[in-house]
Amino acid sequence: MKNILKQLRENKQWTQKELSTKLGVSTRTIISLEKGYFNPSIKVAYKCSLIFGCPMEKIFCLKENYYSDMEEM
Repeated sequence: MKNILKQLRENKQWTQKELSTKLGVSTRTIISLEKGYFNPSIKVAYKCSLIFGCPMEKIFCLKENYYSDMEEM
């Protein structure tokens, strides 16, 4: 699963530690999410949506939909 979590985090000028605290997960989880090694639980995806103020499907998407979604942004 592709995501734009790192870009959103950097736009807010937050460290991975700051984001992990806001989401209630480990820094390791943030690193794994940003690198695409780990798919988020629905709870984590929902919290990201609330924190960044955008729909979950804009933050996280299937690889095959990634480029078409990015064109719409």
